[in-house]
Amino acid sequence: MKPIYFLSDAHLGSLAIQSRRMQERRLVNFLDSIKHKAGAVYFLGDMFDFWFEYKTVVPRGYTRFLGKISELTDRGVEVHYFTGNHDLWMNGYLEEECGVILHRETSTTCEIYGKLFYLAHGDGLNDGEKGFKYLRKLFHNKFCQRCFSMLHPRWGVNFGLKWAKHSRLKREDGQEPPFQGEKNEPLICFAKDYLKDHPDINYFIFGHRHIEYDLVLSRTCRLILLGEWIQLCTYAVFDGEHMYVEDFVEGESEP
Repeated sequence: MKPIYFLSDAHLGSLAIQSRRMQERRLVNFLDSIKHKAGAVYFLGDMFDFWFEYKTVVPRGYTRFLGKISELTDRGVEVHYFTGNHDLWMNGYLEEECGVILHRETSTTCEIYGKLFYLAHGDGLNDGEKGFKYLRKLFHNKFCQRCFSMLHPRWGVNFGLKWAKHSRLKREDGQEPPFQGEKNEPLICFAKDYLKDHPDINYFIFGHRHIEYDLVLSRTCRLILLGEWIQLCTYAVFDGEHMYVEDFVEGESEP
């Protein structure tokens, strides 16, 4: 069995990240290190800090990352991409040009090597803040998307990147809130409630939260928060029997 990899939240292109080129190279180097052995790669959202596809225009940059994705799919590696709350405005480019399998739904349940996975970026699941719920509804509104597409890409993409930067830097020290405890983490609470009616789920895997966390929910079920690829460079890998959570350090061999 070829291993299956899960990662999320690189936020490539973020104006809040000083070493953006180095960050992208690190991610590309990781993908290069697994290209000969991966059975599939699942990107669980927010790999870009802002992505909006116009009819004939896509955001500038990311050539190394997009090229590596294309190399993986050309090799026969399945690449699944789940849209997050920063990169939900996709309209066929990654599918047609890079060969990815795009998932626009909030979540999906699938079987991998006989185990049942519940996969999602994480936004839209048990969101607590009213402001975030409102923005999410606005961002997913087709009419609002069409209105935004009328902006020239020079202004539209620049606005999106600056909005994302402002959203990040308004947090304390520009960092994600620390772990709130199992009873207060929305994604953990959601998974526990969902498991009551769906006890056959073996793995819940989420992005979005930017913290690495591995929790046993039952004798047959685990929850994994994937962390991020800004500083942590963490990912999960499933070999068909065991699930591991690792961090990528360049120069070290991969499992």
